[in-house]
Amino acid sequence: MITATAQPLNPIAFELGPLTVHWYGLIIGIGAVLGYLLAQSEAKKRGLPEDTLADLLLFALPLAILGARLYYVIFSWENYADQPVRALYIWEGGLAIHGGLIASAITAIVFARKKGLSFWKIADITAPSILLGQAVGRWGNFINQEAYGGEVSRGFLESLFLPEFIIEQMFINGAYHHPTFLYESLWNLAGVALLLYLRKVNMRQGELFITYMIWYSFGRFFIEGLRTDSLMLFDVIQVAQLISLVAIAGGIALLVYRRKTGMSNRRYLDAEPQKTTVKKSKS
Repeated sequence: MITATAQPLNPIAFELGPLTVHWYGLIIGIGAVLGYLLAQSEAKKRGLPEDTLADLLLFALPLAILGARLYYVIFSWENYADQPVRALYIWEGGLAIHGGLIASAITAIVFARKKGLSFWKIADITAPSILLGQAVGRWGNFINQEAYGGEVSRGFLESLFLPEFIIEQMFINGAYHHPTFLYESLWNLAGVALLLYLRKVNMRQGELFITYMIWYSFGRFFIEGLRTDSLMLFDVIQVAQLISLVAIAGGIALLVYRRKTGMSNRRYLDAEPQKTTVKKSKS
């Protein structure tokens, strides 16, 4: 039975004088920190220079947020046309992860070339961390009551053995909704566990990241189908579903191409080739 007493959680975490800290930004920040710590630990084992990931994060994080916001605003411009300044209000929600991933990938490619490092090595090291950050970040959507699915009964939510605070937060616009943010968060956490296991299997270089692409996109395609607040392309197809299909096809094509061309002959756990110095003999 639907009650009228469900009250949404306060989106503001705390205030320090004129500074207002929103849960949305705070949770995304926590996800980024956890992802960085996980990646940094692995980077040391794989022999990356100590400050590599910190330097990359310095560029990638703000550009990822910018890309995620720009992507969202472009595909939902009707919400900002009358007040374009609201496009800057990221604390209200509206960061499209695909936009952030595209911006991050471009940043990482340029960064790796400038530093003379392998993009695929960096991508493999950071793949579980990216997915961990996404899993945590979805809880920012939960606080803002976005990224939810179609209407369901309270009984359905209770059958999932969800805690009361999640059930109450899924009461939106007079009805209960699928907690699709939670479905994706759990899918992503399962993906993190898979990728951490595959590290030990010693996959070919680049294939950890490609597995991430396929895993995330596969789950996102089906979860997106449950959502009612998705970005649409020409009112015909959900943008995230289209991008997911492209990512799956692209990931499979990359796997085949890199194996056929020998680009993936190195293994993830292979040691870096040591540079040898030739000593000149005295004459």
